[in-house]
Amino acid sequence: MLTKAIDYETATAGQLAHALANGDVSSAELVEAAIGVIEAKDGPINAVVVRDFDRAREAARAADAALAAGERRPLLGVPMTVKESHRILGLKQTWGIEQFKDYEPNFEGPPVTRFKDAGAIVVGKTNVPPHLSDWQSANPIYGRTNNPHDLTRSPGGSSGGSAAAVAAGMVPLECGTDIGGSVRVPAHFCGVFGHKPTVKLVPAQGHTSPPLSEAGPPADMSVAGPLARTAADLELAMSLIAGPYGDDAKAYVLEMPAPRHEQLGDYRVLVLTENPVCETDDQVAAVVEAAAAEMGKAGASLAHATKLLPDLAKAHAQYGVMLQTSLARGNPNHKPIDAFQWMDLLYAQHGLRKQWAALFDEFDIVLCPTFGTWAFKHDPSPFETRKLEINGHETVYGNQTGWPGVATFPGLPSTIAPLGQAKNGMPIGVQIIAPFLEDLTSIAVAGLLAERML
Repeated sequence: MLTKAIDYETATAGQLAHALANGDVSSAELVEAAIGVIEAKDGPINAVVVRDFDRAREAARAADAALAAGERRPLLGVPMTVKESHRILGLKQTWGIEQFKDYEPNFEGPPVTRFKDAGAIVVGKTNVPPHLSDWQSANPIYGRTNNPHDLTRSPGGSSGGSAAAVAAGMVPLECGTDIGGSVRVPAHFCGVFGHKPTVKLVPAQGHTSPPLSEAGPPADMSVAGPLARTAADLELAMSLIAGPYGDDAKAYVLEMPAPRHEQLGDYRVLVLTENPVCETDDQVAAVVEAAAAEMGKAGASLAHATKLLPDLAKAHAQYGVMLQTSLARGNPNHKPIDAFQWMDLLYAQHGLRKQWAALFDEFDIVLCPTFGTWAFKHDPSPFETRKLEINGHETVYGNQTGWPGVATFPGLPSTIAPLGQAKNGMPIGVQIIAPFLEDLTSIAVAGLLAERML
C-alpha cells in the first residue's frame, strides 16, 4: 500500500522519484499502483493497449534492489507509458496498421532507451490512429481510445492514448511524438502538459513505421516529446532525452539555453488568436487572452500584432505539402513528390526559421491556440469529409493543422499548458511557442502560468 502522503494518481514523476530515493515508497508498490489504476479505469478509456506488466514487475524488483544498494537515477523505479509507435524490444509496434498487427521490432530508439537508462519502468504502450494520421485515436487492431473527461469525445491524436493515460491518473509521464500536433492536441484535449521539442533536439531514430528501416531517421519535422502532469516533469523529461546520438555524439554536447527570464513580468509576449487558415472558437481564444492578461498583470509587455510575423497562410501551404509527404513514408499507396519540390520546401523552411529568429529578437514567446476547438465528439467518417462546428458553423476538419503548423514547419519548440475550460467543462490548453532550441523558455512559462491560473 502507498503511504497517505503519496497519491499515485496525482503525484508527479519528480515527486515519485524523490519518494523512492528517500525510501518512502518502493518501486514495486508504484508499479502495482500503476497496474491497479490501469485495470480499474482503462476499460472504457482504452488508452494502454499494449501491456507489459510482468516485465514491469521484474524491473521494479531490480529498481528496488538498486535503490537499496544506494544507486540513484532521475527516474529510478518510476512507472511510465510510451506511445505505441515507438519501438520497444519484446512488444508489438503496429502504428495502428492492421497488416502489421504482429510486427515486433529488433531495435529500440533513443527516447525509449534514455528513459529506461534514467530508471523509468515502462508498464505499457498507448493507442494511436492508423499511420499516426488523425486527431482521434482509433484503429482496427486496438479499437478506439476515449477522452477521460467525456467518453463520447476524442482524446486527440496521434498521441491520444498517451494523453488519456496521464489525464486518467494511470501514469505520471508519457513519451509521445508530434508532427501535426500529435503531442499538443491530445494534451489540449485531455487537460495535461505536453511539449513538442525543437526539431532534432531529441533524437528519434527508429520512430518509423514497421516497413521502414529499423534504425532509420524519423520523418522530417517529426519529434519525440513528453506528456506529463506538470511543466516541471516536462523539463525533467527533456533533460533526459534531449541531446546528440550516435555519430553526432562524437563531436556535439548538449547545453540547452536557460529560460529567457525567471519572472512572468519580464517576458515580451506576442498574442495570436486568429489564424488565416483555420477557424478558432471564441472560447478557445478567450483562454489564450486570459493567459496573456495574467502575464500582463505580472508586468509582461503584450502585443497582438507585429510586422515581423511571417505569412502564416504561405507557411501553412508549404507545411501541408511537407507534412503529407512525410506521413506517406511507409504507406504502400503513397504518392511521391518531385525531388526538386522537396528541396524547395527545405529552402522555404530555412527562410521561415530566419524570419522567426528576427521576430524573437523583439519577443520572447508567442501565446496562441493549440487547436480551434476543445475535444470534439468521436467521428468515424472519412478524414477528408469531416467537419467541425466552431462558433456556430461548420468548418473544414483538416484545416486545423493551422495552429500546430505554426511551430512545426520552422521546427520551433512549443509547450501546451492546460489553463482553462470550455463552458461544457472540457479542458482548453494554451500553446506557448519559443525560439529555436530555447525549449526551456516555453516550458518555464507554462509552469509559471500554471502556478497563477490553476
